[in-house]
Amino acid sequence: APRWLSTDLRDGNQALIDPMGAEKKSRFFDLLLKVGVKEIEVGFPASGATDFDFISGLVKAERIPEDVTVQVLTQSRRDLIEKTFEAMAGAKKAIVHLYNAVSPAWRDIVFKLDKAGVKAIAIEGAMILAEQAAKYPQTDWHFEYSPETFSTAELDFSLEVCEAVMEVLRPSAEKPLILNLPATVEAAMPNVYADQIEWMCRHISARDSVVISLHPHNDRGSGIAAAELGLLAGADRIEG
Repeated sequence: APRWLSTDLRDGNQALIDPMGAEKKSRFFDLLLKVGVKEIEVGFPASGATDFDFISGLVKAERIPEDVTVQVLTQSRRDLIEKTFEAMAGAKKAIVHLYNAVSPAWRDIVFKLDKAGVKAIAIEGAMILAEQAAKYPQTDWHFEYSPETFSTAELDFSLEVCEAVMEVLRPSAEKPLILNLPATVEAAMPNVYADQIEWMCRHISARDSVVISLHPHNDRGSGIAAAELGLLAGADRIEG
């Protein structure tokens, strides 16, 4: 059976018109525990006080069960990464999910960088992850990296960036790196996304040292089909 990560509490950087407050987030977290979810993305600590206080509160109040792993999300920027680790200080175990967009549109329009510049963002972020993890050794840190906008990026470049992150973080079979391959913008049929997942599974080095995770953008219709086909293509984990 695939691993399943709940992203229902991801509300800080992808907020609804009326985002959840701390009380609603707390009730939702308790409901996910009751359902039996074992991997929960509890939010984006650096997005603001609501997420930071909620997440750090879970840790300080020891509300995270021993058999549940929480995950936090951050863009590849030093200030955001540092704030993320600060929120999780004292947790027994946690996954820090780092991401930056890699597709041509984002390179040209948002970052105004070439491929080397965008890859450097990922490498620097990975280096800061390792640095911050060493600063808080009491926590069993695990890492996840997303080449955001993967489904609209060149496959060989996504692979190049993922390999560069792996070079920094040095994952192993005992402590693998999660590589999340998201359909950030639903721009193709599910079978195309599945082909992209399969290609990455076949070409990534040290396949036994990575967990291939997928995040279809739409959680109904084509999103469900993409998740099903992605698992058949070799993915190990679903985020949604």
